[in-house]
Amino acid sequence: MLLVNEYMSTKTDVVIIGGGPAGLAAGIYTSRLGLETILIEKTALGGQVAVSPFIENYPGFTMISGAELSKRFIEHAELMGVEFRVPEEVIKLELSSETKIVKTNKDTYEADAVIIASGASRKKLNVPGEKEFAGKGVSYCAVCDGSFFRGKVVAVVGGGNTAVSEALHLTGLVKKLYVIHRRDDFRAEIALKQRLLDSPNVTQLWNTVVERIEGDTTVRRLVLRDLKNNKQYEIEVDGVFIAIGYTPNSKIAADAGVAVDKEGYIIVDKRQETNIKGVYAAGDVTGGIMQIGVAVGEGIVAAMSAFEHVTGGWYAKKKKLKAVRIDFEKFKEKEEHEKREEEKSLFKFKL
Repeated sequence: MLLVNEYMSTKTDVVIIGGGPAGLAAGIYTSRLGLETILIEKTALGGQVAVSPFIENYPGFTMISGAELSKRFIEHAELMGVEFRVPEEVIKLELSSETKIVKTNKDTYEADAVIIASGASRKKLNVPGEKEFAGKGVSYCAVCDGSFFRGKVVAVVGGGNTAVSEALHLTGLVKKLYVIHRRDDFRAEIALKQRLLDSPNVTQLWNTVVERIEGDTTVRRLVLRDLKNNKQYEIEVDGVFIAIGYTPNSKIAADAGVAVDKEGYIIVDKRQETNIKGVYAAGDVTGGIMQIGVAVGEGIVAAMSAFEHVTGGWYAKKKKLKAVRIDFEKFKEKEEHEKREEEKSLFKFKL
């Protein structure tokens, strides 16, 4: 993988901010179309999909782990020639002129177009004890931290697809699982919901909210309130996983003049273009239906729109495009090597 540390030219055709499905899909298209593409990601490529325990609704895969799907996205983008800058954080955007300026904690880039695919972050409960016990029993990722609670009692807070998926991952690890939801039914997909409801070690606490997280050196109990009878009570737990929604990562874009709605999601038109010409947005940062397939589609639309902006369209002569040379033999060798390593691991496991 091309993870550049010694930076060369800071001038490029397109800068993509964010390395999740929307950003990677956009990069695959812009690079394949002949645009020089730099993708900046502040943490790790793959986005939140990379830590999803399993995915059953992405076309072409009846079931695939988030880590594997992310790996395939990244390899595809790499094969097309996307230049990754990881880890690197965007700290300021200057978008008012024709040439867009992207400033990071390591470099400054000039681009003809910018695609913002910075995603969204998990919301906090903002209750006493949450901040104090972060990393000490309070978690926002079951895939990341679930194994620490093997054989213990934990709770998941939330009722959407994310919360139910996190809970399903935990059912095979923990002794007992509480799922706390402020409504009287899950908002998750029926298939996921039914699987969770059928799990023998799960107890649903409907119409309930968390008021406090308590403990000593780690989480020991949750103070809850039943919204129907307004009674407060406690449950003893070893940990709590919070999955109550997302906040868009749009502040830097908004500070640069990109229009956002009242919740902070970036406003785009049908071409994924923002209120600033040459600036596009895709994926969870634009709100709406937060699904991998939607993010990928929006990333592709943003890429095609950026291509038209930079080049003037297929028949224009505004810009000479670079030739895309794909080393399929090298990619095939890499796949065969990984397959051999996997077979070795399986052989050792059987022994």
